[in-house]
Amino acid sequence: MQLIRKIIVGQNPKDAMAYFVGMNVGNGKVSTIVLDEEHLVRYNNKRYLIYIEDPKEGTMLWKSVDNMPCVAEFDCRF
Repeated sequence: MQLIRKIIVGQNPKDAMAYFVGMNVGNGKVSTIVLDEEHLVRYNNKRYLIYIEDPKEGTMLWKSVDNMPCVAEFDCRF
């Protein structure tokens, strides 16, 4: 599994919505972005799952981005 640091969702990246690890969401922060590989195999379309870490509630699924044009930026550690 490759770690995704950021995704940009939309037809035109300049006007699109971006989600990135560490982004503030209410009282929490985006903790993980993953490509749902099971969904890809089963339905042959990409779905990204965005999880947040909330101080009171813990880790939870916040959003799914289904079958949308996306640019994924991976977490490359050199």
